[in-house]
Amino acid sequence: MSAPMPGIRPYGLALSSQARAALKSQRPRCLWLTGLSGAGKSTLANALELQLNQRGLHTFILDGDNLRGGLCSDLGMGADCRRENIRRMAEVARLMVDAGLIVIVAAISPFRAEREAARQLFAEDDFIEVYVSTSFAVCAQRDPKGLYQAALQGRIKDFTGIDSPYEPPLSAECEIDTQRLALEDACARLSSFLLNK
Repeated sequence: MSAPMPGIRPYGLALSSQARAALKSQRPRCLWLTGLSGAGKSTLANALELQLNQRGLHTFILDGDNLRGGLCSDLGMGADCRRENIRRMAEVARLMVDAGLIVIVAAISPFRAEREAARQLFAEDDFIEVYVSTSFAVCAQRDPKGLYQAALQGRIKDFTGIDSPYEPPLSAECEIDTQRLALEDACARLSSFLLNK
């Protein structure tokens, strides 16, 4: 992305992010769910948000596919576009955390460098990386959108896990394998991790 235009500088806002969070009686965080397509990130994010909402917490989900239909609809699937997609998602997540929300990001986000750049936007402990570590074999078997089949037939290029790499986290704060954990158990584990941290 290009550098900011000359004369553009952040305006100092009177209301702090701490004041916004205090109004909601919660500590805002960003839970960043990363993993292969079909690993269960969106399903887990949705179930977790429902559970947190029932506890009276203020949340929002930033789902990779949903943002591709709006904010990131101008981006392709090449490496540069994928980096920009994650950069935009991270910036929106940071703004939402500043607004006092618990933000759940569900995105493949295949590259460690981009996930680390996202982490750097947040205060220490406000970014929680969750590795949805469901294996390639299971994700390809699930293939809920038919993407693996299309990629293996050469109809989709730069597909993560086939002809574009996925770099697993080296030190995620939490790991969930949706093959081994039922949705309810995975949700309870994530909820407990968030509320006890």
